[in-house]
Amino acid sequence: MKKIISLLLVVIVFGSCSEYQKALKNEDVGVKFEMSTKLYDAGNYSKAIRLFEQIAPAYRGKPQAEKLFYMYAQSYYKTKQYYLAAYQFESFVSGYPKSEKIEEAAFLGAKSFSMLSPIYSLDQTDTFKAIDKLQSFIDVYSSSAYLPEANKMLKDLNEKIEKKVFENAKGYNTILDYKSAIVSLDNFVADYPGTPFKEDALYYKLDSAYQLAINSIPSKMEERLNVAKMAYSNLIKFKVDTKYKKTADEMSARIEKDLQNFTK
Repeated sequence: MKKIISLLLVVIVFGSCSEYQKALKNEDVGVKFEMSTKLYDAGNYSKAIRLFEQIAPAYRGKPQAEKLFYMYAQSYYKTKQYYLAAYQFESFVSGYPKSEKIEEAAFLGAKSFSMLSPIYSLDQTDTFKAIDKLQSFIDVYSSSAYLPEANKMLKDLNEKIEKKVFENAKGYNTILDYKSAIVSLDNFVADYPGTPFKEDALYYKLDSAYQLAINSIPSKMEERLNVAKMAYSNLIKFKVDTKYKKTADEMSARIEKDLQNFTK
């Protein structure tokens, strides 16, 4: 019985392949449309795409075009070809504004852009584009069932941008350019007041101010120690039980001790 089933599967597969090859070579776009739809419904998106590519120009403006271009966009999305999926979904939204699929297409188009967003350390052009697309979707479809997922993606993308900016600012501390670190970290906190990296930014501001102060010439030390003292205060005020508390407290003790030299 198992041999019979296996044989039938082989026949079906080869029959399907033969049918597909014939459709590829057939000049009748109707045959190609029927075969591409069958492949799409079966989840064979890569093969369906080859047929969609052949017949898409001929179907523009025809009654079946809406269905074809929706399947075409979905096939790119299902095969993780997100640049092409984003383009096709945007074209679908523009071309079929009254489609019952428009909300889904708008969401998947925006999501395709978000899937192109790279790790934070790389160029974030695609991330900014994804943020714009997701925000546009949220603005237009404010009661959409896709809203929770869209908001989550938007939050994650914004945090990725914030992480890149924070890491760049922190980098000055790493290379011992403490003046630039202080300015960059101050700017970061001012530009992103609700960032999840605020505690880290405040700590590295403290560390930068502290290192700059204790390594200063006497004429500049008092002023810089007071800047470091304020940085410590800002960190503790933001989070009294900060994960950096032990190190921060040690810095504070050194700052207070050194400041006493200027009160004598």
